[in-house]
Amino acid sequence: MQMKATTNLLNLFAKIKTAGLAALAFAAVASTPALAGDQDGDEFKFDLVRSPALNALPNFVPNAHGRVEIESVGPVEIMDVKVEGLPPNTDFDFFVIQIPNAGFGLSWYQGDIETNRHGVGHGRFIGRFNIETFIVSPASEPSPIVFNNAFPDVSPGPKTGPIHTYHLGLWFNSPQDAQQAGGPPSVTPFNGEHNAGVQVLNTSNFPDLAGPLINVK
Repeated sequence: MQMKATTNLLNLFAKIKTAGLAALAFAAVASTPALAGDQDGDEFKFDLVRSPALNALPNFVPNAHGRVEIESVGPVEIMDVKVEGLPPNTDFDFFVIQIPNAGFGLSWYQGDIETNRHGVGHGRFIGRFNIETFIVSPASEPSPIVFNNAFPDVSPGPKTGPIHTYHLGLWFNSPQDAQQAGGPPSVTPFNGEHNAGVQVLNTSNFPDLAGPLINVK
C-alpha cells in the first residue's frame, strides 16, 4: 500500500512538473516578437498595416497597426487579431476580403473589434482561414432584404465560380467615429448594417493575388 501511494505521488509530481514546463514554454513563445510573415510550425504570423488610402491624411490614426496570428488546429483555424494605435473605446469591423484596397472584391464579415481606453483591441475568430478560403455561388438565387441603409441589401445574389479571399481589412464601424478622429466622413458597406466608416487597416503589405491566408496550408 505504501509503495502504491509513493508511486501515485511521483506520478502526480511528474504531471505537475510537465504542466509547469509547458506553461513556461508557452509564456516564452508568447513574449517573443515575430517578423511579418513568420511561419512557426502550425502558426503563421503577419502584420496589418495602415490603409494606403489614408496616406493623404497623415494626422489621421498615424500609428495604426496590427498583428495577426493564425493557428491551424485541423478542421479549422484560430485567428487572433491585435490592433493598436486606434481611437480609444471605438468599434471596428473585421473582414476577410479578396484584395486589400478599394474596391476590395468579394468580402466576408467576420466580426467586431472594440478598442480599450488605450486604443488597443483584440479579436479571436474561428473558421477556415487558409489556402482553401473561398466564396462560391453556383447560381443566382433570391436573398433576404433586411437592411435599407446607405448600401441597401440586394436580391437576387450573384452567380460566381470559386473566388479565393486571402486578404484582411478593418473598418471604422461608424463614419462619425472616423470623422471625430480626424478622418473623412465617408460611408462604406463594411459593417452588419452596411453603413460603416473608412477602412483603417489591411494586408496591402502582401500582393493583391497572394494575400497572407494563402500561406496557411
